[in-house]
Amino acid sequence: MGETELRRDYLKDEPIETVYFGGGTPSLLPSKDQAALLEKIYSVFKISPNAEITLETNPDDISLDKLTDWKNAGINRLSIGVQSFFEEDLKWMNRAHNAKQAVEGLQMAVEQLDNITVDLIYGTSLLTDEKWKSNVEKVTAAGVAHLSCYALTVEPKTPLNKLIKEHKTPGIDPDRQSEQFLLLMQWMEEAGYEHYEISNFAKPGFRSRHNSSYWRGKKYLGIGPSAHSFDGSSRQWNIANNNMYIDSIRKEVIPCEKEILTATQQVNEYIMTSLRTMEGLDLNRIDHLMRHDLRVASKKFIDRKFMIEEKDHLRLTRDGKLLADGIAAELFFE
Repeated sequence: MGETELRRDYLKDEPIETVYFGGGTPSLLPSKDQAALLEKIYSVFKISPNAEITLETNPDDISLDKLTDWKNAGINRLSIGVQSFFEEDLKWMNRAHNAKQAVEGLQMAVEQLDNITVDLIYGTSLLTDEKWKSNVEKVTAAGVAHLSCYALTVEPKTPLNKLIKEHKTPGIDPDRQSEQFLLLMQWMEEAGYEHYEISNFAKPGFRSRHNSSYWRGKKYLGIGPSAHSFDGSSRQWNIANNNMYIDSIRKEVIPCEKEILTATQQVNEYIMTSLRTMEGLDLNRIDHLMRHDLRVASKKFIDRKFMIEEKDHLRLTRDGKLLADGIAAELFFE
């Protein structure tokens, strides 16, 4: 018995609206195995007829044969990790694909599927504003429905971090990242995309239903090593070690740790996620849950033009979006 069967009752037979194959590179899995996984999911859970089913892939994994197989298996949305269309950027980020594969893979995908999202990275030492604009325009010109953009972060114990520490490559400039994010917001608005979450832009009707569910605090189930799950009041996460995970599943034991969230933790998570969205934070919800009016704490951010209050909702301005995490943290309840 696999983890899918072991988790049968976790969502208590609620209909599943989204399925997401992500983390690592799931597109490396042979198409027949991808189809078998989806078949198993449909046999165990109640999947909504119009469910959004997303597969993460890199440009070098995309081919017409694979696209056909993915569609036949039930995949109706692709998330493509392009990151950049420039060769020197891809080499600097140690990506497996090249610029030609990025262009050709994206073109094949948009010809086969309407619902495509692309990941781009900004704020790298090699990315000029001109190159950044070119990357964004290639995505919008291709008719891609959704775009996710992330500022490069340098993780400890990575080759890039080592190169920066040894002064063999320039470090990351936060001011430059902020400038490129402000440019991005302007370009995407001009192109007709909704900036519905800080890192995400979509044509009307093409928001990520999967990620939107997470930001709204809906329940979700993660299957596999390192996968996270949330049932509305507690969070679980599976062990990361593959061998230990497999050994445990063979014994029909889910190898996970669990944390029960307090009411205050749940409210703070709502503050963090809601402020990142276009709709913003519902002041009445906070008042109902905590018997506390956040208007007093938020006034200084409104006065500094980092926030606006409209129809009992707090929303971040463009400048406020540059400071989203810090602002949310200052509004947290102890």
